[in-house]
Amino acid sequence: MELKAFLVAIAIAATIVAPTMAKEFVVGDNNGWKLGIDYQKWADGKEFYVGDTLVFNYKVGAHNVIKVNGTEFQKCSPPLTTPPLTSGHDVITLAAPGKKWYICGVGNHCETGPMKLVIDVQAGSSDAPAPSPSNPGSGTIGIAPSNFFSWAIAALAISMMIMA
Repeated sequence: MELKAFLVAIAIAATIVAPTMAKEFVVGDNNGWKLGIDYQKWADGKEFYVGDTLVFNYKVGAHNVIKVNGTEFQKCSPPLTTPPLTSGHDVITLAAPGKKWYICGVGNHCETGPMKLVIDVQAGSSDAPAPSPSNPGSGTIGIAPSNFFSWAIAALAISMMIMA
């Protein structure tokens, strides 16, 4: 009986803790990543922390996402050494504090779109662990902690309770 109570406590804790770990920000909200949106206005008032994720949603082939430095951002000049993300659902984990700059490298979208975003990532987070690296060509940069992990723990705990 004590094991059952312990497993119930784990399941409850897992569902409570998950939402406080890291936040997912869909860039542009329902508009996504497209021409004609003021992404700096979208970012105003939002607080970004290490472990949070940015999700860039767009039509494949119409746009892309490229991480750049401050100079490249100002000039809308994508570096030749950084491959663009092109999945249409690019998830970028904010792995380190500091300024982060992103642009669309398709045509003159950065200049006229203006499809560009700069954010300031803060060091401390709401208990988010450090992200894991992944293949940068896959459209995903790192893996953020998510509700999936907590729900998996909760499901495991419930399964163990049923079997006990």
